[in-house]
Amino acid sequence: MSNFEESTESAIEALQQLIEVVAKLRSPDGGCPWDLAQTPASLIPYVIEEAYETVYAIRSGDQDAIAEELGDLLLQVVLQAQIAGEYGQFSLKEVAQGIAQKLIRRHPHVFAGVEVQSVDEVRQNWEQIKAAEKGETPEAQQLLSSKLSRYSRTLPPLTAAMKISQKAAVVGFEWENIEVVWAKFNEELAEFQHAIAHETKAEQQAELGDLLFAIIQLARWYDLDPAAGLQGTNERFIQRLIKMEAAADRPLSDYTLDELEHLWQQAKATLAAQKQGQDQNQNNSDRT
Repeated sequence: MSNFEESTESAIEALQQLIEVVAKLRSPDGGCPWDLAQTPASLIPYVIEEAYETVYAIRSGDQDAIAEELGDLLLQVVLQAQIAGEYGQFSLKEVAQGIAQKLIRRHPHVFAGVEVQSVDEVRQNWEQIKAAEKGETPEAQQLLSSKLSRYSRTLPPLTAAMKISQKAAVVGFEWENIEVVWAKFNEELAEFQHAIAHETKAEQQAELGDLLFAIIQLARWYDLDPAAGLQGTNERFIQRLIKMEAAADRPLSDYTLDELEHLWQQAKATLAAQKQGQDQNQNNSDRT
């Protein structure tokens, strides 16, 4: 047996063990109450979370972390398939067969003797085959709504909203000037405030979405990245919290709100001073 065959056999054995473990967790006879309570919809946040953690691990280059996070992501696939199998919908077998057959269909230059000259040609063939599989005509593929729908399906909401806004603007669906964009933001803010006071939770959610979309329009007009901006805010919040915990002599939950505010402002000032010192050092280095 070759090394490749041994590796494949070992991988299949490990995957079978995972399948059996998940089946046991979902078993009404001695399974885990938490796992038994899950549905495909309730697991959506975990699918997203594990995908993001996998990306973070890959970017870090930590091979142990990558392997661990890929395992967590694989668990979500197996768990979804297990639940679907319990309801007679599909199993992990159909999932694996489906993606294998798709890869074969979309790589005719590997599996069907089709000749290609470049990566661009491979990509074009892929899109044509994909469109044919979904019954889309070339004309339908070129519709703006089709392109924007792909962004909504495949990108995080904040990034998708920016792409949707950018592409709509290219075809002329654009504000006249920045003053109109600010007016739209103020309009959406007022509608959100009204919804919070008088409307249902569904209406509040819808108005919150409209308000966020208006903020993204402002970001686009000022050539700002809303995802990067929010990521920066998240990181600053955590850094300030680290400073607060370092300065605290007891758990933060034991502090009053006024005391927490004092620690927050202290942490904010410390970090600002550190950044100013780093910037000054960088300026001095640039001049030498």
